[in-house]
Amino acid sequence: MFRFLKTPYFALGAGLLLFLASQAVWAAPMTLPSVNLGFKTTENPNEVVNAVKIILLLTVLTLAPAILIMMTAFTRIIVVLSFIRQALGTAQMPPNQLLVGLALFLTFFIMRPAFEEVNEKALKPYLASTISQEKAVDEALLPLRRFMFNQTRDADLALFVKLSKMDAPKTRQDVPTMVLIPAFVISELKTAFQIGFIVYLPFLVIDMVISGVLMAMGMMMLPPVVISLPFKIMLFVLVDGWTLLVGSMVQSFG
Repeated sequence: MFRFLKTPYFALGAGLLLFLASQAVWAAPMTLPSVNLGFKTTENPNEVVNAVKIILLLTVLTLAPAILIMMTAFTRIIVVLSFIRQALGTAQMPPNQLLVGLALFLTFFIMRPAFEEVNEKALKPYLASTISQEKAVDEALLPLRRFMFNQTRDADLALFVKLSKMDAPKTRQDVPTMVLIPAFVISELKTAFQIGFIVYLPFLVIDMVISGVLMAMGMMMLPPVVISLPFKIMLFVLVDGWTLLVGSMVQSFG
């Protein structure tokens, strides 16, 4: 029996059976889902409302990165984290993905009260069809505008009011959002650079001390960064640098 399994006739028969089985499978009818893209009339207003909600949701998701960067605490946090990496001299450590992820979750932590207010006063009522689209947008902007006003310097706001050639606003409600956003971003960049300068100072002192010691020892061919890098990392770890840095940034938004 085992000899027959090794004969060419058995191999030929097995191959013929496999071929017939594959033909039977391909010949069997197959059902595939169909997708229909187009316009149709409807007498149910709820279908139209749901379609409009989907379009608005896709629009918001498209603009979400710009909203997150320009109207929240993300700008200040990511700039300061980039400064601390440059001050340490560790090049790509921590990596960009880690810094962006940390900045993103810190942004959610800082902006949580504003996001909760947007959800309660704008998103939920709109999805429940209790308020209009315009009212939902206005309610969603209120906590974000309040946050941006608290972090924007008067000089920066006055600059963009002047550049917009609009009449001097009497109250904060009279300031357009399109004028407030660039003023807020400029203020955030200025604050982030001020924090970055303070962060740089201790590490700059270490670089200068190490460079002076190496020159006094006649080791001018040895790059100072090779010796100063371990000392800067040790200093940052001993003072619990991440806790101090993150705590100071979060408190700066108070």
